[in-house]
Amino acid sequence: MTHTNPDPEPERTTGLEPGGGVPPGETPPAESSMPGAGPRETHNPTKGWAKGPLTLIIVLVVLVAVFFLAYGLALML
Repeated sequence: MTHTNPDPEPERTTGLEPGGGVPPGETPPAESSMPGAGPRETHNPTKGWAKGPLTLIIVLVVLVAVFFLAYGLALML
């Protein structure tokens, strides 16, 4: 694996002042990509909610809705 330096070389980059600063009005140079930034990811889990937590959330929402509906009906009587 080869390693590339993501930082620009100040001696060869236009628009940089000595020391690597950027003068006012100039756009700083863009960063290069980092192909060796991390290990290769081989395990990609499925995206989305699992059935258990999603079912629990739906049941809780229904119970809360039923509670407030019953409470509202009790206040009207």
